[in-house]
Amino acid sequence: MGSCFGVIRQRSHLSSRNASRYSTKGGGRNESLKKDKPKWKSEYPMTEGQLRSKRDEFWDTAPAFDGRKEIWDALKAAAVAIECNDHELAQAIVDGASITLPHGSLMECYDELGNRYQLPAYCLAPPVNLVSECNDHNASEHSELQEKKEKEFQLKVRLSTGKDLRISATMGDSIRQLKKQLQIQEDIDTAHQRWFFSGKLLTDKTRLQDTKIQKDFVIQVIVSQPIVLS
Repeated sequence: MGSCFGVIRQRSHLSSRNASRYSTKGGGRNESLKKDKPKWKSEYPMTEGQLRSKRDEFWDTAPAFDGRKEIWDALKAAAVAIECNDHELAQAIVDGASITLPHGSLMECYDELGNRYQLPAYCLAPPVNLVSECNDHNASEHSELQEKKEKEFQLKVRLSTGKDLRISATMGDSIRQLKKQLQIQEDIDTAHQRWFFSGKLLTDKTRLQDTKIQKDFVIQVIVSQPIVLS
C-alpha cells in the first residue's frame, strides 16, 4: 500500500504487562491491541490511490477534533504499524502514549485524561472490494482494445494497378495510419500512395469519419512508381 514507508521503528521499553496500568478515566478496562484487522466494504470499488487520499484527509483534519495532537500523532503511527503488520511496534506506541483500548482496537480508545478517540476502519485496513490500480489499468486497456475491435470493419481499397483488397480499419483511423497498413500488407511505400475518395485527394491527417465514407464504399489508391535513375 505504500503506507509502510517512512515508519521509524523505535520500540518502547514498555511491555504488554505494563499496559494494564493504563485505564480509562473512571477505572474502565484496558485490553491489549488485537491483531485482527477490521473488515469493511466500501460503498464503491476503491482504488489504492483513493484509499490513500481518504486516509490523508482524515489525518490532516484529525487534530481539529476533540483530543490532543500528540495522541492523534501516536494513533497515526500505530495505525501505520498495523498496516505494516508490525503488531509489536503498534502496541509499544500505544503503551508509550498511555492510550487505553477498552475493546483492544484503535477504533475506540482513550488517553489518560479520559478524552475519547475514534479511528475509522479505513485507516486500519483496506476494504474487501479494493481494486488494484494495476489491474484497473489493465482492465481499462483491455476494454479499450475490445471496444476498438468491435468498431473495426474491412475497408475496401482499389489500387491503380487494378488490384482490390481489404484493410482492417475504424472510422477514427487517419489516412497516414491506413497508408502504413497498406505498406505492411502490400509492400508499397507510403510516399508512393495517394488516396482518393469521391474524386478528392485525402491528406494524411484526414480521418475516415471526416470523409463520411460508408463501410461498403471503395477508396481508390494511386500507386506511383519510384523514379529509377540510370
